Amino acid sequence: MNTGRRIFSQVMDYFPVRRFKTCVDRYNGDKAIKTLTCLDQFHYMSFAQLTYRESLRDLITCLKAVKPMLYHMGIQGTVAKSTLADANCKRNWRIYADIASVLIQRAKKLYAATPLSVDLDATAYALDSTMIDLCMSMFPWAAYKSTKSAVKMHTLLNIRGDIPEFIYISDGKLADMEALDYIPITPGTFTIMDRGYIDFARLYRFERNKAFFIIRAKKNLCFQRRYSARAEKAKGILCDQTIILTTYYPAQDYPDALRRIRYFDADQKRLFVFLTNNFELPALTIAELYRSRWRIELFFKWIKQHLRIKTFYGTDENAVKTQIWIAVTTYLLVAIMKKELGLEHSMYEILQILSITVLHRMPVLQAFSNYSVTQNNNRPANQLTLFDF
Repeated sequence: MNTGRRIFSQVMDYFPVRRFKTCVDRYNGDKAIKTLTCLDQFHYMSFAQLTYRESLRDLITCLKAVKPMLYHMGIQGTVAKSTLADANCKRNWRIYADIASVLIQRAKKLYAATPLSVDLDATAYALDSTMIDLCMSMFPWAAYKSTKSAVKMHTLLNIRGDIPEFIYISDGKLADMEALDYIPITPGTFTIMDRGYIDFARLYRFERNKAFFIIRAKKNLCFQRRYSARAEKAKGILCDQTIILTTYYPAQDYPDALRRIRYFDADQKRLFVFLTNNFELPALTIAELYRSRWRIELFFKWIKQHLRIKTFYGTDENAVKTQIWIAVTTYLLVAIMKKELGLEHSMYEILQILSITVLHRMPVLQAFSNYSVTQNNNRPANQLTLFDF
């Protein structure tokens, strides 16, 4: 690798420019554009993500201060704040959603061999959503309540590598169960959900597509037991039943049998009741798979802390979605770089190091060589960790 290149340009080497141009052409993103192409826009916004810029004014001011370096970073000079703001508002956000999909497929292959906490050959996903609060006066298009605006980020997270394989951004009013209409269902995969997604008509789509789901049951579930397998109370499995639904509408929506598992978690001192359409896996494996759903909660916590999606650079709907998708794309680029370079650092450590070294002229591996992964032993015991794979 050329030692004279800036680290930012080396990170951008993992960005598929040709595929991106295809996405741009699909939506005529560069039509009649003279000063700021979609690729330039991505470089600006990705730099803002990596260096934790708080606003467009902050971003443009910093870039002007290092103007002689921009050419060697692959950035074609500086533009006015208003020009970048207009691009965020007018360039179709689907351009960046499409290129994120390309990177998701690439990252999925790289992390396919990542071991799970359970013995499972199939792909397992965690499905959940997170609310991003907005100011009502500035984001009236995202009205959620009478005095509040918000957008929801519905995410299907591959827990084998913590790769977000599907993201759907909606207003805050969309119920979680309605997001099941948008997610892709792949035969043979497992989707793990909380009970907010209980809608038996929508869950039956998994059965029809020969896919599996694991979901917590509600307390008022009415059912009839057809068969009981042997319980393993020493392992926390209180019952393992085959049931059918007896309430009229749920029984019409889901006419097939379901598996009901009651599990007592000794660590949390809590009782869980799971429903699944998989009758092959051991009951304890089902419980352990549901435990891994917590990774998506950590994912949401992590991206809100370390990516710029809580403070938005624009108030237009297109600008908000553009910023979210570029943030996700930047995360995927770093995840791909981490795997291809064989870095043992966590994603948190990589992003922190990149935030202060992107302007440096050195091989990207050298930026991490002076930081030993064994040095970070001072994390509080109760602090949540993520991406330490």
